[in-house]
Amino acid sequence: MSKKIIAVFGATGAQGGGLARAIAADPSSGFVARAITRSIDSDKAKALAALGIEVVAADADKPETLAAALDGAYGAFVVTNFWEHFSAEREGVQASNIARATKAAGVQHVVWSTLEDTRLAYPADGSKLPVLHGQYNVPHFDSKGAVDHVFTNEGAPTTFLAAAFYWDNLIHFGMGPRAGENGDLVLAFPLGGAKLPGIAAQDIGGVAYGIFKQGPSTVGQYIGAAGESLSGEEMAAKLGRAIGRTVHFFDVPFDTYRGLGFPGAEDLGNMFQYQQMQGETFQAARDAVKSRTLHPALLDFDGWLAANAAAIPIG
Repeated sequence: MSKKIIAVFGATGAQGGGLARAIAADPSSGFVARAITRSIDSDKAKALAALGIEVVAADADKPETLAAALDGAYGAFVVTNFWEHFSAEREGVQASNIARATKAAGVQHVVWSTLEDTRLAYPADGSKLPVLHGQYNVPHFDSKGAVDHVFTNEGAPTTFLAAAFYWDNLIHFGMGPRAGENGDLVLAFPLGGAKLPGIAAQDIGGVAYGIFKQGPSTVGQYIGAAGESLSGEEMAAKLGRAIGRTVHFFDVPFDTYRGLGFPGAEDLGNMFQYQQMQGETFQAARDAVKSRTLHPALLDFDGWLAANAAAIPIG
């Protein structure tokens, strides 16, 4: 029998790449990945092709390119990248374009990498969080959650997958520890005393693969992916043990973090504050135990550090 094709959008990114590689590493599964990317000549696309993965060009900004990429696909993994352009509106259009294309192509199962529309809990009126871009609390959350209904009403049967904080941000997003006044290192986040659910970015793809293997029984469900939920102090202690240095945690005030001035600082400051305001509701929505049933090789923070601590820049 021929294998079922999973069309993987964002295949050269962290989430999609994790899924494409998980499928390629499991040749007896009955699934095969089709990597969808705008640039089939990029080094990351070539690396996927070297694993025997089919690589196909398509662009979510150009709906006319999507039909061919989805032709014959059983499933589709859909992820969009707000941080590429910082436009919630553009991200919503991209996701909607793909959702409609999955239905037109007859895809049987979609996994949509979404996040909460925070405005369902706290209207964007400035009473709880500063309003950003005129209509959002957390643009990179709200932009995804706001199009969930498009997948439900106009897309193929969809399971909704919500990710947690990427531990990889310690490497790639400038969130690693910095030297303090006494020479010790300081890990600084605005958590407001809350724990932070986290995950290895590639493991989001592994959880998505577990969802595809479970099949359409998960359609309509919201599944949160996390490897472990830790306090700032717990993260600092684990990081310190991994790198052999003392690391302290500093809980940055939300307003201070929003004012740091780097691209996305206000968005991320609101994100962390939203998580703190939601408390146990946010924690419960990202269940490491359930994630591990879908992806048994899921890393906890210590496991991620064992593989990645040497790559964390020390500021």
